[in-house]
Amino acid sequence: MTEGNFTDYVKINVASGKGGQGSSHLRREKYVAKGGPDGGDGGRGGHVIIKGNETLWTLYHFKFKKHFKAGHGENGGKQTSTGADGQDVYLEVPLGTQVKDPQTNDILFEITEHDQEKIIAKGGKGGLGNFHFKSSTNQTPRYSQPGLPGEELEVLLELKLLADVGLVGFPNAGKSTLLSVITSAKPKIGDYEFTTLKPNLGIVQYRDYRTFVMADIPGIIEGASQGKGLGHYFLRHIERNSTLLFLVPADAKDIYQEYSILLNELQKYNPELLDKDRLVAISKSDMLDDELKAELRQQLDAQFKDVKYLFISSVAQQGIQELKDELWEILNKAGEKI
Repeated sequence: MTEGNFTDYVKINVASGKGGQGSSHLRREKYVAKGGPDGGDGGRGGHVIIKGNETLWTLYHFKFKKHFKAGHGENGGKQTSTGADGQDVYLEVPLGTQVKDPQTNDILFEITEHDQEKIIAKGGKGGLGNFHFKSSTNQTPRYSQPGLPGEELEVLLELKLLADVGLVGFPNAGKSTLLSVITSAKPKIGDYEFTTLKPNLGIVQYRDYRTFVMADIPGIIEGASQGKGLGHYFLRHIERNSTLLFLVPADAKDIYQEYSILLNELQKYNPELLDKDRLVAISKSDMLDDELKAELRQQLDAQFKDVKYLFISSVAQQGIQELKDELWEILNKAGEKI
């Protein structure tokens, strides 16, 4: 998907360099009439290498340039000198990028660490010079090996955001507002559906200078798991979050039913998502007075048996610190399990 400067899916073409030709040079110097073969090897062709970069969070830099070619290896020279290797090409990607075969959609590898490197296209091997072919019966070989060709292929780069907490909710549930209050992120906010068309990342400042990362995933709709709307594009980002924060507005017709629909969409898309830690935040609760909250609690206590819920208001700054405390506790428990 591409929206603004955010790109999380792109197809690129890469080509490694071919190896250099081995030299078939014969040594010729003053006073050395028949010096024999001294041809050096050709240099290796350049690799195309995928490299992780923690400062990137989008594949936008591949939006306009999609063809990448490494340098060719240089030919071997006299005096058994080896040709220079072709120049490698490094393609830097954000952490959480999967490299896939576009034909089969199989994952070739994924980049999850800073400075992690994987060769996607190996450079061709340089040819051997005639120095390697001399023998007692063939003392002046006048031939050498050509370099091997490089590789050329198409690959898919697909980004799945790496975050500690993923915000899950229907459009207009207040996810962007919460992210803007709880982090320093500045997402687009509006009182209408699908304000957010791209995932937003923010760093939550916790007590004693500790932090964790939260991602605002664009709103899910019923049928998202079947690809309705932009379902598949959005849901794949949730797979990388260790904890899911479900946001349901207090003015929803049925809070528990809305939560159940969201949970059902996640289960249909990938049943493993239900193994993640969950927390439910009932947003816009500044619209509720104490009496309404008490009534709701009686009802919700009976319904939310397997997951904790709490009332928050991003606008009125109610329950925000309590929310941070709960998330921090869940994240630490998740870390202890690992």
